[in-house]
Amino acid sequence: MPLIVVMDDDAGTRMLVSQVLKKDGYDVLAADNGIKGLALIREHKPDLVVSDVQMPEMDGFQVLESVRADSSLAATPIILLTSLAERGHMRQGMATGADDYLTKPFTPQELRDAVNAQLNKLVRSDVLRAMAVDSAVMAALSEQHEKISQLYEDRLASSLAKQWPDGGLVQDSQKFANTTVLFAEISQYGQWAQRLSSAELGDLIRHFYGATGDTVHLFGAHYMQFVGDGMLCVFVDTGDTLSVNHGLRAVRAALGLKDASRRVTGFAQQQFAGRNLPLFALNVALHSGPVAFARLEGLSGGRAQTAPVGDTVAATLRMFQGQPAIDWALAASVQTARLVTGAVRTDRRALVKVSGRANPIDVVEITGLV
Repeated sequence: MPLIVVMDDDAGTRMLVSQVLKKDGYDVLAADNGIKGLALIREHKPDLVVSDVQMPEMDGFQVLESVRADSSLAATPIILLTSLAERGHMRQGMATGADDYLTKPFTPQELRDAVNAQLNKLVRSDVLRAMAVDSAVMAALSEQHEKISQLYEDRLASSLAKQWPDGGLVQDSQKFANTTVLFAEISQYGQWAQRLSSAELGDLIRHFYGATGDTVHLFGAHYMQFVGDGMLCVFVDTGDTLSVNHGLRAVRAALGLKDASRRVTGFAQQQFAGRNLPLFALNVALHSGPVAFARLEGLSGGRAQTAPVGDTVAATLRMFQGQPAIDWALAASVQTARLVTGAVRTDRRALVKVSGRANPIDVVEITGLV
């Protein structure tokens, strides 16, 4: 059975986590501080680490840093435990290489779900390594990737040149070959707009922004912009987030947005009681692929803006506008689904035709984490 190291200076939490995992058949080693826990990790090389953030002598972030710095341990998945009062720790943990986090108090089932998700990732990684092709094929694929990337960049540059004829308008472009784009928009927005005044609708949108912005920031979005009744975000892999790929962080952010929408529902029910309003819900689209960030100057008002451009962004924005219409809470392209295979639960699947694209988008419904 997989071996898990648990470290927490609180005896009650340490015992709870250890007993739940032992009952599920895992081998567990426990420590009451970071120094002892790190010693157990180095000696036994566990399959997973569950660590509190606040501990004496060595805190969870220091343990995380030490594990990631050791080449023989760097791939070990780590789940951090933190309290609701320590929101900054969640973002710091994800940005510095934690694979997941749990906020105290958490239920035994939430612990099981988090542990199972990480161990399933390990199994998936082993399978992928077993299926790896030889070096000659990899070299050919690399060459093909370079050609496709160059073709994409040439087409992007041509498209921008046509949109902004003055050559000085586009500067300091950033290009990412692999990203995941998230677009969340308010479901049944038309009904909200009809039943609320402009001022009331503005209050609702502001509450939506406040409830969702922190959630996306928590999972390390590289770019975030609110667009009318929606939110556009781009996730990329950086040096601080390589242990959690952009696709999985985007999915976790999307699921977090579903929780945030419940808070907006509570606000709406309290603020607009008796108005027969629909439940507040979001439609969230995810799509993975290349994205460029163009710095556009000379726009209205004279202010420079940075905007993500490319087919990946356009396809994400239009996913819920295509045919056949989909009414899922969370829809992901197969490109995104492949990045998180084994870590999420999926249900329905459809080929969605959207305007401006010759080929339909193959999308699946994501219902939660494994």
